[in-house]
Amino acid sequence: MAGIRNKGRVPRRRPARPAALAGLSALVLVLGGCSGAKVGEAGAGPSGGSGGAGKCGSFNLAVNPWVGYEANAAVIAYVAKKDLGCEVTKKDLKEEVAWQGFGTGEVDAIVENWGHPDLKKKYIEQQKTAVAAGETGNKGVIGWYVPPWMAQKYPDITTWQNLNKYADQLKTSESGDKGQLLDGDPSFVTNDGALVKNLNLDFKVVYSGSEAALIQAFRQAEAKKTPLIGYFYEPQWLFNELKPVKVELPPYTAGCDDDPEKVACDYPVYALDKVVSRKFADSGSPAYQLVKNFSWSNEDQNLVAKYIAQDKMSPEDAAGKWVEANRVKVDAWLAKKS
Repeated sequence: MAGIRNKGRVPRRRPARPAALAGLSALVLVLGGCSGAKVGEAGAGPSGGSGGAGKCGSFNLAVNPWVGYEANAAVIAYVAKKDLGCEVTKKDLKEEVAWQGFGTGEVDAIVENWGHPDLKKKYIEQQKTAVAAGETGNKGVIGWYVPPWMAQKYPDITTWQNLNKYADQLKTSESGDKGQLLDGDPSFVTNDGALVKNLNLDFKVVYSGSEAALIQAFRQAEAKKTPLIGYFYEPQWLFNELKPVKVELPPYTAGCDDDPEKVACDYPVYALDKVVSRKFADSGSPAYQLVKNFSWSNEDQNLVAKYIAQDKMSPEDAAGKWVEANRVKVDAWLAKKS
């Protein structure tokens, strides 16, 4: 979400992923802010994940700026603290910045990674400061969406070949004489600039700056029946409330997005995964096994994200509510697996 990420609460932010993050539980130390802290900044201490086998010690958990990621991190942090006795430090960091912390010991785990083969090559294969820790169970979808009213009134707008017909309706002061394609945080995974150019669309990408801003834009567009097309993604709790309709782009095929300047195809479906520091993986900490074993569904994530973003629960309270209702799943994460 991508790349995406005030944290997930509305009107805050997935930066808010499409979130600027804010308002994490006061019981959890948060370093940085929704603009994204930098690895190596004052106060960003090294990981203590080197505790002996069976001892958790400290656990540094990156939190990227979107509420879906925040939901993953909240549940993992809650279980690590309550079940394993870990000292958890959450750090609000943009996606690429978080990877830099693997080598310094300031980040132990990233728990919702959207692709990033370039970062995997750099930090896992070349620098060898990080290792893969398995999939989250979530399937990630990125694309262009319109509010439901537009899809109902203009059904052909959901095919990219027809978008130029609607460019005039979608003009804004920010897009000038072109239609506006609203994106989120510039740090989110996006090919939209190249897509607009390579598909010869009379549009300009305009960044809202956060997930919260995207959510608010879609809500307002549906409520006021105003035109909008924008970058969005799943899992995303808003789909439980509002049903944005995906625009059909040229089908994704393996390799069609290899050259960022020549992309003219849809985004792939992402098997979202986890990445941890090599030091953390070798530490013997039970927190590593928890992260490695953690897996849940889009529906699980959306529910916790809704608790945080819509119901205004603290991340810790939202996690606690879900954990107590899903002890069987949680106990499976805690079981030692080979």
